[in-house]
Amino acid sequence: MTSYLIQGAAPFGGPAGDLLLHEGRLSDPADAPPAVVTIDAAGLVALPGLVDLHTHLREPGREDSETVLTGSQAAAVGGFTAVHAMANTDPVADTAGVVEQVHNLGRLAGYVDVRPVGAVTAGLAGQRLAELGAMADSAARVRVFSDDGTCVSDAVLMRRALEYVKAFDGVIAQHAQEPRLTEGAQMNEGTMSGVLGMRGWPAVAEEAIIARDCLLAGHVGSRLHVCHVSTAGSVELIRWAKSKGWAVTAEVTPHHLMLTDELASTYDPLYKVNPPLRTADDVEALRAGLADGTIDCVATDHAPHPTEDKECEWAAAAMGMLGLETAVSVVQHAMVDTGRLDWAAVADRMSVRPAAIGRLGSHGGTLEPGSPANVVLIDPSSVRTIDPRESVSLSRNTPYAGLELPGRVMATFLRGRPTLLDGKLQ
Repeated sequence: MTSYLIQGAAPFGGPAGDLLLHEGRLSDPADAPPAVVTIDAAGLVALPGLVDLHTHLREPGREDSETVLTGSQAAAVGGFTAVHAMANTDPVADTAGVVEQVHNLGRLAGYVDVRPVGAVTAGLAGQRLAELGAMADSAARVRVFSDDGTCVSDAVLMRRALEYVKAFDGVIAQHAQEPRLTEGAQMNEGTMSGVLGMRGWPAVAEEAIIARDCLLAGHVGSRLHVCHVSTAGSVELIRWAKSKGWAVTAEVTPHHLMLTDELASTYDPLYKVNPPLRTADDVEALRAGLADGTIDCVATDHAPHPTEDKECEWAAAAMGMLGLETAVSVVQHAMVDTGRLDWAAVADRMSVRPAAIGRLGSHGGTLEPGSPANVVLIDPSSVRTIDPRESVSLSRNTPYAGLELPGRVMATFLRGRPTLLDGKLQ
C-alpha cells in the first residue's frame, strides 16, 4: 500500500502540521518510509473522515436515481468515509438478505464504508416488526433501524422495537411525522402556505411524535435517534429529553440549516422535501441546537430523484434533495463562517458523534497515530458556484444550483487509500 505524507495541513483547523498515512493507519510523520508520496496541504484543514447517518442510495430498485457505486462516489467527493444506507429501497431492506446485498455492493464499490440501515417494520408497512435480530446478526451487522420515509406511528410497535434492539445495542431512528396531521400536506404550515394556498404541514406533526418517542425511550431504557429535526419545538423537546438522561440523539440536515419555506414561493419542486423547509426562526433554533450539542450531528438525507420526478408540478413531485457533495460547504456557510462552530466542532458533529451513534467503532473522530487513516482535506478559502452538471450523483436535484458556497473537499482517504485527490475521484 502506498504511504502518503500530508504536509502543512491544519488538523481540526489548528496549527499546521504533518500527517503520515501508512499501511492503512495514521503514523508518526517521523517514521515516513523513503518511498512516501508527499502531498502539499498548506492552507487546508484536515478532519477525520466524515460519517453520514442518513443516505439514500436507492439500490436495489431505483437505480435510475442512484446506485451504491454512484452514491459512494458522491460521498467521497463530499469528504465522507462512511454512510448509512436507508432501508426504503425496492425490495425494502427488511431482511438479512437485502442488507447483506447492500453491504456487499458497498464493499465492491470501495469508496466509502456502506452500513445498511434496516427497516423497523416489514415492508415499511407499520404492521409488524421486521427481522431485526437477523439483520443484526448478518454479515452487515446492522445496528441502526429506521422506516425513514414513513413514521412508525403505532406506539405499541415503536415500544416493541425499542425493547427489541436493546439486546444488541441497536438504535431506532425515527422519521417523526404524525400521519393524520400531514395528510395531503405540501409545505410548512404557516404564513407562506396561506399565501400560496398550499396545504400546510404543521410543526406539531413532528413534535408530537418526538415527545411520544422520547417518553417511550426513557421508559424502556433504549436508544432513540431522531431523524432530520426541522422545528424549534423539536429542538426544545430533545433538549428536555437529554436533561432527563435518556439515550436520545438527533440529527439536522444541511438544507434545514440554510433554506426556508419562502423558497416554496418559486413553486420549484427542487425545494420540496420531507420534512418541509421551515421558517427563519426554525433555522435559527436548529443552528443554535447544533452549536450547543442538543442536536448531535449533521446528516445529509441525500435523496436523489430522476429528472422526471422533479421537473413537474409541485403537488406531483417527489420529496427530497441531494446532499452529500455540498454538506461541508453548507455547514461552513451556516455554522463556521457565522462563528457558531469551529472546525474541531465540525469534526465532532460530522464524524465523532455520528460514528458513535452508528456504532462504527474506531472509524471516525480522531487523527491520532494508530487510528484508521480516514482523513478529509478541506480548502476553507475556496468559493464555488454549485453546478448540478458537475455532480457525480446520477440525479441533479440539488437545491443549491447557482448559489456561491464556501469550502471544497480536496482529498478523501479511506484507510489510507485516496478515494478523492486534488478534487478528483480516484
